[in-house]
Amino acid sequence: MAGGETVAVTSEQQSTPADTPDMPAGPPPPRRHLLRRLAIDTRPLGNRAFRRLWLGQGVSFVGFQVTAVAVPVQVYAISGSSAWVGALGVVGLVPLIVFGLWGGAIADHMDRRRLLFTSSLVTWLSTLALLLQALLGLDSLLLIMAAVAVQSTGFAISSPTRGAIVPRLFDKELVAAATTLNFTASQVGMLAGPLFAGVVLAHWGYAAAYGLDAALFTVGLYAALRLPPIPPLGDTVAKAAGLRSVVDGLRYLATQPVLMMSFVVDIIAMGVAMPRALFPEVADKTFGGEGAVGWLFAAIAIGSVLGGLMSGWIGRVHRQGVALVAAIVVWGLAVAAAGLAHQLWLAVALLAVGGAADLVSAVFRQTMLQTYAPDEMRGRLQGVFTVVVAGGPRLGDLRAGATAAVTGATASWVGGGVACAVLVVIAALAAPALLRYDTRKT
Repeated sequence: MAGGETVAVTSEQQSTPADTPDMPAGPPPPRRHLLRRLAIDTRPLGNRAFRRLWLGQGVSFVGFQVTAVAVPVQVYAISGSSAWVGALGVVGLVPLIVFGLWGGAIADHMDRRRLLFTSSLVTWLSTLALLLQALLGLDSLLLIMAAVAVQSTGFAISSPTRGAIVPRLFDKELVAAATTLNFTASQVGMLAGPLFAGVVLAHWGYAAAYGLDAALFTVGLYAALRLPPIPPLGDTVAKAAGLRSVVDGLRYLATQPVLMMSFVVDIIAMGVAMPRALFPEVADKTFGGEGAVGWLFAAIAIGSVLGGLMSGWIGRVHRQGVALVAAIVVWGLAVAAAGLAHQLWLAVALLAVGGAADLVSAVFRQTMLQTYAPDEMRGRLQGVFTVVVAGGPRLGDLRAGATAAVTGATASWVGGGVACAVLVVIAALAAPALLRYDTRKT
């Protein structure tokens, strides 16, 4: 066990009272009480294993997002085409689907700490490859695409593994709070990363951006290495993590309409409305270049961070299916409005509204999965979750880039947001099990 520490990781040995901050002796004043109800719930940070994982993920994700901005900007600079930027989504999507599903199955059959560290190492090595091609000035679209594919492979395995670790550290009632903290940390990275990227790209270039990512990612590697062993529960350790295991997970998902529809509405939200592939073109032609592109990439995260900081109410919502659909409708309409903005500040503000709605929907989807599914299926379903969450925006990149090539960036952007709002309502009405979902009845 790393560092000789003992951390509760089984369903029988979960977080202890020592892991939870002391509560005040008496009721707080009314104003403080309101703030406590609205402010983000930080109790899960009392768990040392989770706190280390949370910090490592947060720091490394800043660098990851710097690369997420630098790659499409470099591809656009080389090709001069948003269609090529959209093609990055396809390159990342194929390994994401294959290794996301398989990686989730592996997470149900082996020590999750070891799997998280190994897959994170793959992601780190792909960043070093991007750094090397930038230092050598190769300007090779093929090499960049290959590095993105490897990066997607590492992410596809590490993400479901990390998600499957969290419920092993807490009692059920703290999972939503831990999930909110994780998503908020990720959104801080999505906010800080693009802003750093805008400055770094404007002053030092692509190599500096990839080098910053490589340096920050070492913090995440260290956090994964210091986790305690998290072996599989039940009889899954005796089974092979092959195709049959993946099929078993998909078969289970097919029998759970609530979980299935939570994935469907997210695909609609990201695959139809995400305007990310258009940011380099719009920044260049409408808002003034690379300084603006950082703000566009950061805008959604600005809203997500603010939404996360004021998320204390989320854990008290029981009609989570209705709340999920409402949040996605707000996301789609906010994206559509941002596409009509002619001032950078207004576009950023409207995308931030969408980001806050996206944070809410993400927390509800992850919480529903982590509390609804049994542990022996959790890795495989987290694999599906990773494919949907990371694959949806890549499909959105492809849709946005291809549509923009035909209709123009504005029509592609606005049309996607409006279509998202309409389609998610239709999908929810067609599958009322999601709208009926209530945590008090599970």
